[in-house]
Amino acid sequence: MTQILVIGGGGMLGQKLAQRLSTENPFGPDARVTLFDLGFPSPSAAGEQIVGDIAAPTAAKALAARRPDLIFHLAAIVSGQAEADFALGWDVNLMASWALLNALKDEHDASEGQYRPRFVFASSIAVFGAPFPEKIDDEFLSAPLTSYGAQKAASELMVSDFSRKGYIDGLSLRLPTICVRPGKANAAASSFFSGIIREPLNGVEAVLPVADTVRHWHASPRAAAGFLTHAAQLDTARLKGRRALNMPGVSCTVAEQIEALRKAAGANTANLIKYRPDPTIDSIVQGWPRNFDTKRALTLGFKAETSFDDIIQAYLEDDFGR
Repeated sequence: MTQILVIGGGGMLGQKLAQRLSTENPFGPDARVTLFDLGFPSPSAAGEQIVGDIAAPTAAKALAARRPDLIFHLAAIVSGQAEADFALGWDVNLMASWALLNALKDEHDASEGQYRPRFVFASSIAVFGAPFPEKIDDEFLSAPLTSYGAQKAASELMVSDFSRKGYIDGLSLRLPTICVRPGKANAAASSFFSGIIREPLNGVEAVLPVADTVRHWHASPRAAAGFLTHAAQLDTARLKGRRALNMPGVSCTVAEQIEALRKAAGANTANLIKYRPDPTIDSIVQGWPRNFDTKRALTLGFKAETSFDDIIQAYLEDDFGR
């Protein structure tokens, strides 16, 4: 029986992943899923639920003591909040990961090397900073320009080093901005990318805080859940020691997003988007990457949408009206 732990299992992506694990059974019908988070929505995806704070002093040791075969580490303070609350961002996004990896190392040592879980870490394209080439390829330097990006980049290095030493079998997925996110907006600086699609589809005015010329890299929640389950089954020997991967996605401008919304739902819906510039958000977004050549991930079998029309369609099929 495969024991699966999803840290951050109450969040949007954790719930999408848990749904995929329960409906598609990629690890067999006997796989047991445990979700850990500060809280859970109602209704929630299937799985044992543990309420707790990954940054709490005893949380990492308690979770590691369960010796799960597969760990998805999705818990994080989002980008805007990490920038606004410096200490909290580092405590949750880095130090909690450090404590977790050390607790897993202790279990590995206690088992005399027999326990070595697969560890899939949700990183971000925020690990890259300007100036950018036209397309970021698999050789481009990770040099973040935000606290959130620095925290993710540092965690990637830890995952790689703990894997090199044999304590875990880990890999880090640099996720695109996930869009369209269902539910309410969060504190992420990227939240408006989803809001300008989700809110108008619900007949609600949406605020656009940046110019419509801004270009960014996107994938749907459906694609992100697919990235995670594929990573969990990947032969990591194929990574040849380079355990951080840029995930595929769709590069488009905000104007192209709005045009895709107009095609899907009409001009009246698209007209609910109102431009109100926000210099703080704009300054953060300007430091983010815009386009990628993800040849390595595609060769390894990762898949995403090929147009923003597809991303909107995935939202309409999976989440609209719920």
